Amino acid sequence: MTTDFVSPLAYFHGKPESSGELRSQMSDFKVFEQLPFAPCGEGEHLLIHIRKTGANTVYVARQLAKYFKVKEALVSYAGLKDRFAVTEQWFGVHVPGKQVYDLSDLTIDGVEVLAYARHNKKLKTGALTGNRFEITLRNVTHIDALKQRWQQIVEHGVPNYFGEQRFGIEGGNIDKARELFAGTKVKDKKKRGIYLSAARSYLFNHVVSQRIQNNTFDVLAPGDVCMLAGSQSVFLAEEIDETLKGRLTEKDIDITAPMWGAGELKTTGEVMAFEQEMMAQHQDLCQGLPKFGLKQERRRIRLNVAGTSISTDQDSVTLTFSLPAGSYATTILRELIDYTDLTERAVAQGSGQQAPENKAVAG
Repeated sequence: MTTDFVSPLAYFHGKPESSGELRSQMSDFKVFEQLPFAPCGEGEHLLIHIRKTGANTVYVARQLAKYFKVKEALVSYAGLKDRFAVTEQWFGVHVPGKQVYDLSDLTIDGVEVLAYARHNKKLKTGALTGNRFEITLRNVTHIDALKQRWQQIVEHGVPNYFGEQRFGIEGGNIDKARELFAGTKVKDKKKRGIYLSAARSYLFNHVVSQRIQNNTFDVLAPGDVCMLAGSQSVFLAEEIDETLKGRLTEKDIDITAPMWGAGELKTTGEVMAFEQEMMAQHQDLCQGLPKFGLKQERRRIRLNVAGTSISTDQDSVTLTFSLPAGSYATTILRELIDYTDLTERAVAQGSGQQAPENKAVAG
């Protein structure tokens, strides 16, 4: 059984009035990866900064492995990036020694080498501060309403939902997770990780959506667990005073929800009871996750944008903004506009399947 796990989620700012088209062309969706360091110029790892257009991250990594004649496991990247986009990101290749490389003959479809240098550490998954986006929406309706909503998003943020990529086509990754928990063997470690992440992400989204419906999304309660801005450090809010409320309003802290796994919930009182009630509705997922070594963690429920701008040209709107690592640009778009992702339609038509309906969901 497959289903859509994103469309039913509650909107924080209400359902958007505006509609429009996303990714009419590759250059309408630009992503610029931001690392917390620059290559030091020496070491066993060659870091390569590339611009890719319409190219899959894993595909590029495989082509780099062939070029350098190394195993695929020796090619790394900080994060997966959209295929249907123009994206700039870093790859790392483990090449011990002091050979000086000239990558002028490196040819990969859709790939342009921007820079490269040696570094003394491996480029690890997640080793990025975030991404900067430049996104153009076309055939936009009710542009004045969209501008007003954009200002609301800039000031108050959006629910930090996991986007539909996490769940696979029609939510298929959740089906695979349930099969995994029922005893089906999955030898591929990466696929197993994808299914586990999908299950955790679904449970997280479920809690956040319910908080919005309960009008407690941005309201602190005794027993909430808060996360400090710019870090993963958390603390229990045992008593709620004006200072704590002010810190939430000023985005110095955020309320969190569980990323499910083994161990006790960090929340207490009525907040803990609420989270337990939500999890009880999906006991198969909650009971399955701990068996694969996952432990209780927390994730902030609010996603804030930075470095924002908006410009219009007739019925086109261009947005620029930055997001922290692990968040989704289309989670922002979902709150802003009821959009049709034209790449989804193209893929469906190319495969002979019926094009998916416009679900206005994150990706």
